[in-house]
Amino acid sequence: MRLSTLFFLLPLATAIPKLPRNQESSHAFFFKGHDLSSLKTLEDVGTIYRDTTRHNQTRPADDILGDGGMNTVRLRIWVYPEGGTNGLEYNLELAKRFKSKGFKIYLDFHFSDSWADPNKQPPPAAWPTTLAPLASTLRGYVKETLICFDRAGIDLAIVALGNEIRHGILWPVGHADVDVQPWPATIANFSNLATLYKAARAGVDDALHAVASRPQIMIHIDNGWNITLQQRWFGAMVANGIRTTDWDVFGFSFYPFYGTAATFDNLRTTLNTLAWEYKKPIQVVETDYPAICNGEYNPIPESSEPEIPYSIEGQTIWTRDVIGIVKQIPLGLGQGVHYWEPAWLNNSNLGSDCNDAILFSTDYSNYPQMVGYSRSSVNLFRV
Repeated sequence: MRLSTLFFLLPLATAIPKLPRNQESSHAFFFKGHDLSSLKTLEDVGTIYRDTTRHNQTRPADDILGDGGMNTVRLRIWVYPEGGTNGLEYNLELAKRFKSKGFKIYLDFHFSDSWADPNKQPPPAAWPTTLAPLASTLRGYVKETLICFDRAGIDLAIVALGNEIRHGILWPVGHADVDVQPWPATIANFSNLATLYKAARAGVDDALHAVASRPQIMIHIDNGWNITLQQRWFGAMVANGIRTTDWDVFGFSFYPFYGTAATFDNLRTTLNTLAWEYKKPIQVVETDYPAICNGEYNPIPESSEPEIPYSIEGQTIWTRDVIGIVKQIPLGLGQGVHYWEPAWLNNSNLGSDCNDAILFSTDYSNYPQMVGYSRSSVNLFRV
């Protein structure tokens, strides 16, 4: 990149103004979250984090990110994970810690023993494989999990019933495809998913008899920029008897490097359209942006917003632009933005073809005991 271009862009990281008060969300609380699901795994092998604004003082990553504006922590939960990582006890320990520091907790159900996302939604190995018993097991699992959090003294702010469930949950039984044609076939294709979602949602209601507070119930879909996908997906669910009262908040993933159509304009169109159609709060619950993308390991992917450099400064520009779009959603329905896994030092590309999209520079010289040095982008939520 030419120095003149870099000189022009650098000030934007700190000079992006807050929106005028009359354009901000009317919600009293705006979620500014980081997914810190991997943090305990790293700390357990001796990884430490250093705060470069405090002369490299060793501090917990959550304290550094909290100083940078984080007010919410997102945690993924798996059913019977190997070794316990991301399981119930693992998450209870982390949630207690974060709650004690004043952070809100957002629990992201994967309904799997491992990763669940648009490309895979494997059911837990021990669960049934036919619809009726699978739905019953799912309902009981959601209920018991939420009761466990309540008994541990943890009030959950948000519960997502599935992670990026564009293609459904608990495959193959709960697989769904919005591209099936014609529309009546699309609706029929969503029947099993709707049955399973109703079961999970009923599990929340079952737990309410024993829990002190009710979390917001979220449906989380990827490709938040794709209005056709979102309208067809939610339309098919409603056509299968999912009431609009069966979820409280939309959650969308929005990344810059999975397609050049993932533009700010398309995101704005999708979020604003859904706000008018459903009158529900909306959050961008997964995003990140590369700090380093030099083609060393993979071809450099084209950004959907190419004027934003792949750089530490670019991380701040990208995220604050997303925040601005969410805060300007009509009817004051923009409710939050969450950055995905900013402290995952040994997975720094965060699933992209770039080198590094986390918010810490990493010293790997004593691997697996790593040292993360905070970048200026840890402050991206200071808006």
